[in-house]
Amino acid sequence: MEQPEKKALINRLRRIEGQTGGVRTMVETDRYCVDILTQISAIKSALDGVAIKILSNHASGCVRNAIQNNGGEAEINELLGLMRKMIR
Repeated sequence: MEQPEKKALINRLRRIEGQTGGVRTMVETDRYCVDILTQISAIKSALDGVAIKILSNHASGCVRNAIQNNGGEAEINELLGLMRKMIR
């Protein structure tokens, strides 16, 4: 399924790539550990935001369609499995 807000998601992912490169530079230049960890935490939060948006799109698109067409039992189980992975 095509992402409804693909351009915004791609822009967010590009920012995350920039942040990741920044962390690499911080490690290469021996920056203070707390500063590096703070940036890693920000990256994780940004990735979580992208994942939640894609998960939301999946639930309101693919899973909704499957429920309407065939009950969606397999898709619901798949969605629950994804949620379990995300909260670990």
